[in-house]
Amino acid sequence: MIIGVPKEIKNNENRVALTPSGVAELKAHGHTIYVQATAGEGSGFDDESYQKAGAEILPSIEAVYEIAEMIMKVKEPIEPEYALIRKDQLLFTYFHFASHEPLTRAMIESEAVCLAYETVEAPDHSLPLLVPMSEVAGRMATQQGAKYLEKPLKGRGILLGGVPGVKPANVLVIGGGIVGTQAAKMAAGLGANVTMMDISLTRLRELDDIMDKNVTTMMSSKYNIMEEIQHSDLIIGAVLIPGAKAPHLITQDMLKLMRKGTVMVDVAVDQGGCFETTRPTTHEDPIYIIDDVTHYSVANMPGAVPYTSTIALTNATLPYAIQLANQGWKQACKNNQELLLGLNIVNGKVVYEAVAEAFDLVYTDVQEVL
Repeated sequence: MIIGVPKEIKNNENRVALTPSGVAELKAHGHTIYVQATAGEGSGFDDESYQKAGAEILPSIEAVYEIAEMIMKVKEPIEPEYALIRKDQLLFTYFHFASHEPLTRAMIESEAVCLAYETVEAPDHSLPLLVPMSEVAGRMATQQGAKYLEKPLKGRGILLGGVPGVKPANVLVIGGGIVGTQAAKMAAGLGANVTMMDISLTRLRELDDIMDKNVTTMMSSKYNIMEEIQHSDLIIGAVLIPGAKAPHLITQDMLKLMRKGTVMVDVAVDQGGCFETTRPTTHEDPIYIIDDVTHYSVANMPGAVPYTSTIALTNATLPYAIQLANQGWKQACKNNQELLLGLNIVNGKVVYEAVAEAFDLVYTDVQEVL
């Protein structure tokens, strides 16, 4: 198969879909890999490294899209890329369709095959291609939240871990999945008082067993959230419904209950955000303030640490990419239920129910396109 790796053009997105090591593995399976010039530079991989691994370098994004049967990306295509995508071309990347109607309609119109990293699902209902970036984003949520609590950045002026004689900060993590767990680990490790909320009592029991003693678990409910936000310094939204839009767990009215300088980090921004006041921001302009509450909602948080993120992502995606390249997308999806669940849009048909529901589109059973 001919595989193309374009350079990411989303604002401050420095990740790349494949490392040179990943290229070498695909090459060993007999595939041809084209990488756009300088695509890996932001992650610390130069063109020469890709050439040594067996890739061919193309000068432009247009050239990569034109020749490739499968496009491997990190982030969803943005508007300048829409016209480059061809009918029957396989796109293997993060899409987050349910939060972005123009992208959804553009991909329907393109008649391409859209296989989304974020809905590839293992038998235990884990999301293996979302996990590595969720781990990065969860840890970064605490890191960024701690930074924006500093007074020069309009925060409360509080140190997460405190010091002897001074109480540490209160951190509220809503969601006990991968993102929430990693965020809580970082906050607890820095010495903060952490409260973790989830709607699953089973998950709360697991967290209570594995977390440090400065982490308290609590059932997630509107009442409990309203109580906790009144004395929280940092609030991290880590709620995910696979492939669907995130629910708004903190409304704009609830901001008035918070103290001036409170920081909210919404890691669910890719799926529409779990705070009503969330809107996507960029690493260039990451925050905005509403009712004296700082909102951090960068839509590609792991893009700020591209060396770590690119290697972690390739580690997870490569086995699936090899299956797709070796067998073709149809056969690979027939053979592997995990990949089958990754199909969102195929040749103009929406085959992932949550995406169809998000925009009142016609849903087609995935078996019909196979």
